[in-house]
Amino acid sequence: MEKESRWYMYCKIQAMKGEGFSQRQVAKIVGYSRKAIRKYWNMTSEEYDEKILEKAKRSSLEQYKELLLSWLREYSQLSSSQVFDWLQEKYHTEISESSVRRYVRYLRKEYEIKHEKPERDYCPQDDPAMGYQMQIDIGIVTVENVVTRKYQKLYCIAFVLSNSRYKYGVWYDYPPTAKDMVNAIKICFEWMGGKPKELVFDQDRLIAVDENYGDIIYTKAFEAFRQSENLKIYLCKGSDPESKGRVEAVVKFFKNNFARYRQFYDMRQWDEAFEQWLARCGNKKKHTITKKIPAEVFELERTYLIPIFYESPNKTDKKILSRNVRKDNTVFYEGNRYTLPPGTYNKHKEVSYRIAEDKLQLYDIFGDALIAEHTISLEKGKLVRNNNHLRNHEEKVEKLLINILDKHFQADRNIAETLLRGIKREKPRYARDQFKLVEKSIAGKSAPAIKAGLEYCVTNELFSAVDLRDAIRYFEKTAGKEAITDKQKPPLEPPFINKSLHMVSVSKRDISDYVKELGGGDKPWLN
Repeated sequence: MEKESRWYMYCKIQAMKGEGFSQRQVAKIVGYSRKAIRKYWNMTSEEYDEKILEKAKRSSLEQYKELLLSWLREYSQLSSSQVFDWLQEKYHTEISESSVRRYVRYLRKEYEIKHEKPERDYCPQDDPAMGYQMQIDIGIVTVENVVTRKYQKLYCIAFVLSNSRYKYGVWYDYPPTAKDMVNAIKICFEWMGGKPKELVFDQDRLIAVDENYGDIIYTKAFEAFRQSENLKIYLCKGSDPESKGRVEAVVKFFKNNFARYRQFYDMRQWDEAFEQWLARCGNKKKHTITKKIPAEVFELERTYLIPIFYESPNKTDKKILSRNVRKDNTVFYEGNRYTLPPGTYNKHKEVSYRIAEDKLQLYDIFGDALIAEHTISLEKGKLVRNNNHLRNHEEKVEKLLINILDKHFQADRNIAETLLRGIKREKPRYARDQFKLVEKSIAGKSAPAIKAGLEYCVTNELFSAVDLRDAIRYFEKTAGKEAITDKQKPPLEPPFINKSLHMVSVSKRDISDYVKELGGGDKPWLN
């Protein structure tokens, strides 16, 4: 069948299919075989061109097969357009360029001829001077969230000092913005206690808008940061990650040695685990190239870093410096985290600070109200916390205890308070649940039974709402019996307490009773 007639048949079938005809109806109307209709029914125009027309076109290229293979093997980077041009130039072919492109792709796949890039010659580079250069890059990992039971992406902005190979990273559970990049760099500077003279980046959209032939146009947020910090920026050329190989290796190190197979709960837990890993392994492990431990070399390199000063525009005369408040209500200072009272992040995104001898004083941004004060830690990677910065659940539990006493135990307040405080002391995690059970247990019960239950639990040091409930039930049932006086103690083991088997007494029957029951009383040998 000629190409034109096949194309007409294909178009006719597709047109009737579009009008809603079934395969059986098309075969009956146009007189085509069911086999031909099934062949063209779900075929797209591209598939028709490749499966039907291309065979005819490929047959004309088969005569050049060995020639094309020799070209592709000798010139591994030869493009399909060049092959098409050479065929036209040397053999005056009339085959379309798309057919040549598909045939070249077929030959490469069939004979495993790869489109190889030219090999690049490398040479070793000397390490920059101490405190001079830091390389920065972004890595992405996929981890399992054990809360949602799904996989999610985490983004890490990685940092490494080129001389000591000292590493750090800031993690995000969303794609970081240009502002996040600037904040991450500030956090890193604070962590390391200073900043280098040069930063090395990829041509990332967070950093630069356009390379502009060397006159780089930076993003607005990064340009403001670069000018304020007076930093030298080295931007790698496109498709040239080798020029920042140190941080490329660090990103791979973070992915494979820390993040891989690690379960994710929340960002706070993840950040704490990461900082512990850095102190334990990331900066403590001997580097395979330098054969030195980064943490030890960094102790010398940190003295070459430029001190950082973020001055508050409102109090420049008093040299009040500022710090960003993190979501977990902490601020970074000299490589350590210092806590703020709960809720500070919701009120203040930034705080100012002063140094008074060995104290770090944290104020609001205007420097008027003192928020927190800490003793400065001389170590690195520590969380310095004030006890009053923990979430205060104690006040709520204490308020609930007082409400129960006022509402239900005005007559027996002293003994009830002894029991409730004992419950709070011995079961602090479940104090709320215990107090609710106490209220439920005394509802509808008589005052004598409640008082007897309180006295019994306090006397036997049973600080449990469950024991109180069982005791009240027991004394409620025995309310008609002899009342319990102040001097008369309740039985040590009333029926609502399970007894051990060794304390149960069992009466013994005479063996003659069993003989009589079995009808053996007239057997003389049993007497």
